[in-house]
This record gives sequence, structure tokens and C-alpha cells, in this order.
Amino acid sequence: MGAPLRLHCTCYKKTITMPDTENTALKEIFNERRFRDMALDVKAVYPPFDTRRFLKISLAGLDELTLMQRLRRMTQALHATLPADYRQALEILRALAPRMGNGFATLVLPDYVGQYGQDDFDISMDALKFFTAFGTSEFAVREFLRKDLKRALVIMTTWSRDDSDAVRRLASEGSRPRLPWSFRLDAILADPSLAAPILENLRSDTSLYVRKSVANHLNDVTKSHPDWVLDRLATWPIENAHTAWIAKRALRSLIKAGNGRALAVIGAGGMPDVKLSKFAVTPRQVALGERVTLSFDLASKCPESQRLVIDYRMHYVKKSGVTAAKVFKLKELTLDGGQKVAIERTQNIRDFTTRVHYAGRHDVEILVNGVCLAKGYFDLSC
Repeated sequence: MGAPLRLHCTCYKKTITMPDTENTALKEIFNERRFRDMALDVKAVYPPFDTRRFLKISLAGLDELTLMQRLRRMTQALHATLPADYRQALEILRALAPRMGNGFATLVLPDYVGQYGQDDFDISMDALKFFTAFGTSEFAVREFLRKDLKRALVIMTTWSRDDSDAVRRLASEGSRPRLPWSFRLDAILADPSLAAPILENLRSDTSLYVRKSVANHLNDVTKSHPDWVLDRLATWPIENAHTAWIAKRALRSLIKAGNGRALAVIGAGGMPDVKLSKFAVTPRQVALGERVTLSFDLASKCPESQRLVIDYRMHYVKKSGVTAAKVFKLKELTLDGGQKVAIERTQNIRDFTTRVHYAGRHDVEILVNGVCLAKGYFDLSC
């Protein structure tokens, strides 16, 4: 282990202002100032730290690096300047964590563990559990799932019973088969039951933070194993409000797709006994940057009340000229027997980083419990 470390552990939390993503590139989370602040923070808890070498490594070609590349650069620079002994370096990072607040930059701490601690499995998993309270270890823990899935899942199942909601969430979020910004966990994609003990422990969790993660985990699974999720939910206590919340959010993709079993779980199964009238898409001619409004009346045709999930499906014109459909949530309601309601929704037609519009006819459909009851369109000019 080498000589004992002398660490200065005066702990305080520093507010980290996240950038305005519309005006500042996300990668500026890791700008030169962030690296210089990190150097000072490490120096404060570990006085022998070579700040000059750290900054030389960190800042070389920084402008050309993406957000995640900058994160990894910081990790690599720490590895090059902290003690070579992994456990000594980890002790320093543990002392550093409370000084960093709870911003995105704290991901460097678990990233260090994920990149350099895989040969010290149990110590590293415990470190990830510690670091997740300061940000999240959901990405780094996947390195350990990939290295030894069974061993990691055993540990993460114990996390799912932890007193900390951050640790419980890590158990669910870290084992998501399709976690955004990370690689897929092919074994769990093929067999979602591998992570089932974690989900079972969290199925009625009192923390919204945890419930969102459980629902997102299950939604991931619905994309390849919808019946597995539906069968699992059929055994859960849906009468529990927390469980019902998870189920509804977990099934959102299937509900949008009109899956009858998923709709039945939220009480909206079966063919809707309604009449849709006066459907209008206005204006018919729309320029980029303007708004389009959908409006219609919906009337019950039966004496009983009905639980209805109302969505609309927009067929966007792509650059190639073909169209791609996207379903948007519109409204959920209980329609009493003989009741009639007027529904209206306005949508801005403008470009986003995730969607670029192209001129042409855009078809629009109204879906009630997954069934298309009306069609219209507008012509977009760009």
C-alpha cells in the first residue's frame, strides 16, 4: 500500500451551476475552469498533488473533445497524477467527493473506479455505492456488470434494500439494459429475469427518484420482451399507489403503440365506444416556427363510464421524403355515459437538436385507446 496518506478532509459542498444548454455547448461543463477547480480541490485534500502535470495532460487539445471525451480526459489525468496504488488513489477521491457538490462533473469519481478498479471488484463496488450520493454511479457500475454480471448483480440486489434512495436507484438504473449514454447490457436484454430480484425489491418503493428508475428499466425491457413485463406486472400489487405509478410509466411505450394488455393494466382496455367528430387541423398551411392546432369533440356512445387514453400520431417528413411516425400524449380521462368533451392541443413546429423538419404533407391521427379514430394533415413549408 505504500506510506500512509495525509488527507485534508474539510468537507463543504460547492454549488455547481449547470450550463444553459441552448446557449452553451454541453461540453463546456468540462471547460478549462472546471479542470483548474478540480486541480485545486485535489490539492486541498492531497497536498502532494502535481497540479501542473494534471493541467498539462487535461488541457492538451481540449477544444476538440466532446463532453464525454472531456470527462474521460479528466479521469485519465487523475490516474496519471494520483498515487499508482489504486486503493490510495481511491482514498483521495473519497475525500474529494464532498467538495465537488452534486453536478455533472462528479461523474469523474465513479468513472475513475470503472476504468481502473475492476481488478479490485468488491472495494470498487463499495466505492461506487459511496460516490452515487454525490451524482450517480450508474454508468461506471456497468463496467462491473460487463466484467462479472452474476457477481455484480448479487451486490446490486443488496443495494436495492439500502436505506438510501440514491443507492436503491443505482441498483435499478445501473442494471437497465438500454441505459442512455451507455453501452447495452446484452445478457439482461436477452434475459430480463437476471435483474428481476432488484425490480421486485423496488416495486412499491416510496421514493419517486427510485420509482422513475424502475419504470424506465421496465420500459427498456418492453422493447424486446413486452410479454415478460406484462406478465411480471400481473403479479404485482397494482392496488398500491406506488406500484400503479411504476406500472403506468413502465408501459408508456406499449400504451402509445395501442397494446391491449398494457391499456388494460391502466383500465383503458377494449375498443372505445365513442364518437369522434369535428376533427380539424389548423391552419392547413404552416410555416416553420408557427403553430398547428388539433381540435375535436369526443362523445360517449354507451351508458357506462370509460377510461380513455387519447394520443395523436404525427407523421414527420424526413430528408429522404419518407415519413416517420411519432406518438404524443394528449389526454387521459374517464368519460361518463353520454358525456361529451371538447379537446384541443397546439404544437409548435420548430426545429430541435433532436428533430429537424422538412417541407411537405404531415399526416396527423387521433388515437383513442390505441385505435385510430380520425385523420387529418397540414402542409409544412420550410
